[in-house]
Amino acid sequence: MTGRAAGGARCWDAVVIGSGIGGLVCAAYLAVAGKRVLVVEQSGVAGGNSHVFRRRRAYEFDVGVHYLGDCGPGGLLPAILDGLGLADRIEYRPMDPDGFDRVVVPGATVDVPADWDAYRTRVQAACPAGDAPGIAAFLDVVAGLGAERRDAIVAAEDVPMADLPEHAPRSVAWGRRTLAELFDHCGLSPLARTLLAAQSPNYGMAPDEATVALHATVTDHYLRGAAYPRGGGQMLAAGLLEVIRAHGGALRTRCRVTRIETEGARARGVAFADGTSVRADVVVSNADYRRTTLDLVGAERLPRRLATKTREARMALPWAAVYVALDRDVGQRANLWWYRDGDIEKFYERLRAGTVHGGTDFLFASFASGKDPQTHRICPPGHSNFQLMTLCPPGFEHWGVAEGEAYRDSPAYRRHKARLVEDVLDTAEELLGPLRGHLTHLEAATPLTHERYTRSSGGTPFGMARWGAPGARPDTATFIEGLYTAGADSKYGNGITGSAVSGIACAGQILGRRLMHEVHTGAVLGDPSLLPERPRDWDPLAVSRADRGALA
Repeated sequence: MTGRAAGGARCWDAVVIGSGIGGLVCAAYLAVAGKRVLVVEQSGVAGGNSHVFRRRRAYEFDVGVHYLGDCGPGGLLPAILDGLGLADRIEYRPMDPDGFDRVVVPGATVDVPADWDAYRTRVQAACPAGDAPGIAAFLDVVAGLGAERRDAIVAAEDVPMADLPEHAPRSVAWGRRTLAELFDHCGLSPLARTLLAAQSPNYGMAPDEATVALHATVTDHYLRGAAYPRGGGQMLAAGLLEVIRAHGGALRTRCRVTRIETEGARARGVAFADGTSVRADVVVSNADYRRTTLDLVGAERLPRRLATKTREARMALPWAAVYVALDRDVGQRANLWWYRDGDIEKFYERLRAGTVHGGTDFLFASFASGKDPQTHRICPPGHSNFQLMTLCPPGFEHWGVAEGEAYRDSPAYRRHKARLVEDVLDTAEELLGPLRGHLTHLEAATPLTHERYTRSSGGTPFGMARWGAPGARPDTATFIEGLYTAGADSKYGNGITGSAVSGIACAGQILGRRLMHEVHTGAVLGDPSLLPERPRDWDPLAVSRADRGALA
């Protein structure tokens, strides 16, 4: 049981700051290991980028779950969730293995299949004949490196550095080099580069910034098979919270942490904006890494080199999203990646220079109602629910406001946001046909919206693009004993699965166990019999709200 420390602070074994997937996975594994865990979330509902919101009592929109990869037998995310006892509670609906993504650029269209050989053949067929050898060489590196990275995640032990050239030769040769360097090495044309990097907005970095390891991990992840969770992204957070609560943990929402408290070089708990605090010997921050270290710990308490590196870290590019509902079925299932120009590197150059207008040069479309037509919360029968998304230039000046400035009522911000919506709809109608006459709901979220809800630096869901050396990202342990981090900034990558892997790796580091290896080989560490029954009106969004009296 929890108790009271001197001064009235409530005591827990561990407190997790933030309820994104990384934080919830870590909390769940600590809970099933017998730790009393409190999860604290600054917004009103758990889930981070996996949460949903509802409109007009007819539509449910996913914030960040557009599709998941590697969800077949032996897949990483199913292994992580099954290891907690959730095997019968989360269903992964496979997307079309012959084309889960459609890439459209001037003069070429590629339907991306869940098969490396077929993918190679299709990209080669879409490019000039002279690109064929270079495409083959490129994909040999990417496929091999992706497999090496995945093998390292599920391994029973780390490979000694001296043995890496034998066990992971592509990782040694290419892992920390940039995607642009591999493109140059393979002598690829702009069209080939664009087709091969078309899904790079999945991690928000240009080819001259993303490492081959990152690109390989993400590409391999989806080419093992793409899927969508039946019932939407909130199913993931709700299932994890069922585990946490069943094993003695709790969730508190609308609870902003202002300080990670320490005694000497050891974490001792957290303090909140309302003046209360909790004591814990383990603190896990699933919050933005820069905010965790510079603000919650305090730059003045960091080693000077770490403070400088973190302060100067460059964030990945942010997204803007337009949420659309129609009174007709748009008839789309596969994700759509569209570029107006056939040179993706020039696109990123213009984007970083701020000369790209959102939605007119690049668009990503994700059709939730096409991926899960059986869940009527998503939309009424015969209607459509989808997202139109685009990368945005870095910095808030693009939106007519300064960083930290109140923006929601700013006339300049409203003009920029309205222009974004119109530009995105114009482009979408080029690709999908007339939409405006069928709109039943329309709503937009900018990087400023994202920062407000998740407190992510720069409003990006992808974490840091550069933290010191190329490809460098923090591990889960920190220089403060008892303080750990998990989430999109970690070395395990971003996205739902990358964040989940960071969470189980973090819990494993705390517990001194190779948890990922254990569950990937079939271990079930949670007790399914403790999980509550789900009534007919069971609602994952209601489950993801706060526990009453969590800190009473």
